[in-house]
Amino acid sequence: MTEQTDDSLTPPRAAVVGIVGGAFSGLFGLGGGIVMVPLLTSLGGLTQRRASAYSLAAILPAAIVGSIPYLTHDAVDLIAAGLLVVGAVVGAVVGARLLARVPETLLRWLFVAVLVAGVVRSLLDGFGEPPSVDSAQGIPSLLDGAGMIGLGLVMGVASGLLGIGGGQLAVPGLSALFDFAPALAKGTSLVAMIPTAVSGTWVNARNRLVHLRSAAIIGLVASVFSFGGASLSVVLPPRIASIAFAALLVFALAQQIRKALQKH
Repeated sequence: MTEQTDDSLTPPRAAVVGIVGGAFSGLFGLGGGIVMVPLLTSLGGLTQRRASAYSLAAILPAAIVGSIPYLTHDAVDLIAAGLLVVGAVVGAVVGARLLARVPETLLRWLFVAVLVAGVVRSLLDGFGEPPSVDSAQGIPSLLDGAGMIGLGLVMGVASGLLGIGGGQLAVPGLSALFDFAPALAKGTSLVAMIPTAVSGTWVNARNRLVHLRSAAIIGLVASVFSFGGASLSVVLPPRIASIAFAALLVFALAQQIRKALQKH
C-alpha cells in the first residue's frame, strides 16, 4: 500500500494543529483527536490514515498535561480509569493494526459516523439533566468492572483506528452506563488515554505511519494549551460545554464530508 509522504506537515502547521487540538483536548476531555484529524487532513495535507496515526501519537503528551487539572480537582476515578486501560491497551493495538489495512475511503466515512453520533449525543446532553455524581465512586461491582473493561476495549479500537483517543466513546459511556458526571467522565477518560495512546502509537510507528518527531511537535504544543482548556472545563456549566462541543463537531463534520466527497 502506497502512502503519501508527510512533507507538507511543516513545523508551523504542526504547531497550529497542536494549539487548536490541545485547547479542545483539555476542554472536552477527548484527547483532541476529534479536531486534530480534520486539521491534519486539511491543513497538514495528510491522508486519513496518516492523520489518524499522527493524532493518536500527539494525544499522549496532551493527555498527560490535560489530566493534571482533573486530578487536582478530584475529577478522576482512578479505579475506573485502570479498568478502562485493561481493555483499551488491547483495543488500541487491534485498532492500529486495522488502520494499516482498512481502505482510506472507509476510514473517512467511519470518522464521519463518529462525528454525527457525537453531535447528536452532545445536543441531547445539552438539554438534559446531568448526572449528580461528581467524584470518585469507589470500588465498582463485578458487573460494572467488566462493563468498564468492555468500554475500554471499544475505546481502544476507536483510538487506534480513528486517532480520536477513544474519549468520544468513553465519556458518554461512563455517563450513560455508570452515572458519571461530565467532568468526572472527561477526567477519567483522559487519564485512561495515556497508556492507550502509547500502545496504538507503538504499532503505528512499526508500520511507518507516523514520524514521531513531527507528532511530538503537535503533542508538545497541544499539551500547553490542553492545560488551559481543562482548567476551564471544571468550571464550565455542563449545558454550555455540551452545546459548544456540538458546534465544534458540526464544523469538523463539514470538513470531513467535503474531503470524502472530493474522493469520488
